[in-house]
Order: sequence, then C-alpha cells, then structure tokens
Amino acid sequence: MRKGGKRKSTSQKQETEVKASSSSQENQKENHKLASKAKRAKSSKPQPQPEYFEDKRNLEDLWKAAFPVGTEWDQLDSVYQFNWNFSNLEEAFEEGGKLYGKKVYLFGCTEPQLVRYKGENKVICIPVVVAVVSPFPPSDKIGINSVQREAEEIVPMKQMKMDWVPYIPLENRDSQVDRLQSQMFILSCTQRRVALKQMNIDRLKKYEYCLPYFYQPLKEDELEQSTEVQIIFPAEQKPVSVDGVFVLRFKAQTKAVSRVFCEFDWELDELDEFTDQLIEADELDKDKKDAFKEFVKEKVREAKKVNRQAREARKKALEEMSEETKAAFENMRFSKFYPIPTPDTPDVSNVKAPFINRYYGKAHEVL
Repeated sequence: MRKGGKRKSTSQKQETEVKASSSSQENQKENHKLASKAKRAKSSKPQPQPEYFEDKRNLEDLWKAAFPVGTEWDQLDSVYQFNWNFSNLEEAFEEGGKLYGKKVYLFGCTEPQLVRYKGENKVICIPVVVAVVSPFPPSDKIGINSVQREAEEIVPMKQMKMDWVPYIPLENRDSQVDRLQSQMFILSCTQRRVALKQMNIDRLKKYEYCLPYFYQPLKEDELEQSTEVQIIFPAEQKPVSVDGVFVLRFKAQTKAVSRVFCEFDWELDELDEFTDQLIEADELDKDKKDAFKEFVKEKVREAKKVNRQAREARKKALEEMSEETKAAFENMRFSKFYPIPTPDTPDVSNVKAPFINRYYGKAHEVL
C-alpha cells in the first residue's frame, strides 16, 4: 500500500510539474505574440525620409566674390535675387579648361538688359565676370567717368577701397592663405553698405561711375586719341568760404539756369558754326555765345594737354619696359563670362556682347 501510495504521489507531482511547464510555455508564447504585435505596430509608423544636400561646387561663389564694379548700391540686391549659374566660369578653371593653370585676375560688372522672363519682358541687371589672363595685375587704378561728370578721374584702387585679393576655393578655405600659391585674384571692395548713410552724395556717386581701368601701351598706335570733349555749360558754381560763411563765386541768379550738354570735336566741328546751331535750337542763350566759346576753347586746351601727356608717358614707359613685360602685355587675354540659362533664371543668350568698357575695349572671347 505504501509503495503504491508513493508511486501515486510521484505521479501527481510529475503531472503538476508538466502542467506548470505547459502553462509557462503558453505564457511565453502569449508574451511573444504580444511583443510581435507591438513590434509590428511600432514598425508600421511612417519613417522620416533622409535629407540629401547637394555638395557645394569648389568655385560656386566665385562670381559673387568678384565685386560688381560700377553697380548702383541700391541695385545690388536685385543682382543677387536670382541664383545665377556660372558653371561655365568654373569649368574654365578645371583641367582642360581655358583658364586651367593660368594666373587670372577677375572683376565683376553688371549690364541692365531687356530680357524675357516668365512670359514678360523685364529689365534685368545681369551680372558679368571678366577674366584677365596676366602674370601681373592689369592695373592698380580705377576710372571714374560719366556723362554727368565734367572731367574723368583716374584714381588708385585703394582710394575707392578696392584691391586685388586672392580667391580661395572652398576646398582650401581651412588652409592658411599665406601658404597657398593662389593663381586666382578677384577685384574686391571693402566699403561697407551700412556706412553709406554717412557718406556724402558726391563720394557715393563715384562708386556708381567706377570702371576698372586698363592701359595698353603697346596698342596705343592702333587707336587714335580722342578729339572730343564733353561740354557741360555753364559749370556748377562751387561755394567758397568767406568768414566761415559759404557763398557762391558768382552773383546769385533768381531764375533757374538751363545747362548745355554736348560733345565738341575740335577736328570735325567749327566752333562758331557749332555755337550758332545751339543758339538756333534754343539750347544756348544768344548773350552767352562768347562765354560759351571761351569755355569750349578751355576744355579743348585741357584735353589736348592730357593727350600730349599721355603720349609722353607712353613713350617713356615703352623705353623703360623690359622685354618680359612687353611679352606679357602682348599675350594678355580678356574673357567675358555671362551666366548660363537655367529654368530659374532669365535667358541672357541674346544680349551677350564683347564690349567690356571704354578702357578694356572688347573681350577676346565671350562665354
């Protein structure tokens, strides 16, 4: 009896353990199902898509770095309202490009042109970059001239806070500038726009009349010196100080004075006939005839003096110029770059022109 009871007890114990084990396995299966459901529910949530940013090109900001000389300050924002594409300029510096491995000086300018954009004809301020291939800076001066100004000025760049500075490509901007053997230089301007409000109007306007200056002594003989003079008569009366009070040099006039704007060519125009034509056209008062003629004569004398000095300076420069420098001037090349067409920018293909400015003349190639 005792032995049978012992076997029964053992059998009951095993049955209990089996049931406990079975129950434990069922709980584990249930937990696994719940975990799987939770995992599926969690994975069903939308995952954020990874963002991809296009790598910046090595020379992407080159066109912006070159200061747009002669552009009105209030027009600068309109120049940069478009994301202009100058990949043609960038490719010129790559291996096999026109400017690869060469020493290049670049300056910017702008050309207001009527172009079609988004179905409308609009006047757009188009940025342009001029590249000068040269072993030395093409000039350290800036010309200041316009039809509104009585005389042309040629001043040092630094007087207008401009200078040639090395351009550092993006991939090299973590390096020390003095250790880089830069072959690219841009015309930069350090004049801050926030300081313009304190600038007098004449100084402010000078920036708008600036033109990059260039003098080619070897080709002077190919170009005739100008025989024209710009005439603005009468000249503005400049105030002078008398006992601390500013007064006009001449007697004050109660009525507004009409001014004569014209060009006089001392080789093609006869002064008396030229003056009579202005009087007949009611552009000049008859009683101002003699004063006008004396004014023109003085302007002609000044212009002839400038031409004579220029000839003498050129002759001296050629005499002192080394053969190496002469060869550099002979091999200088000007390339003019326009932005290439993109869906987001106006197409300027039909308004490209080789003319740079009155000092540089025409570019050897337009791209």
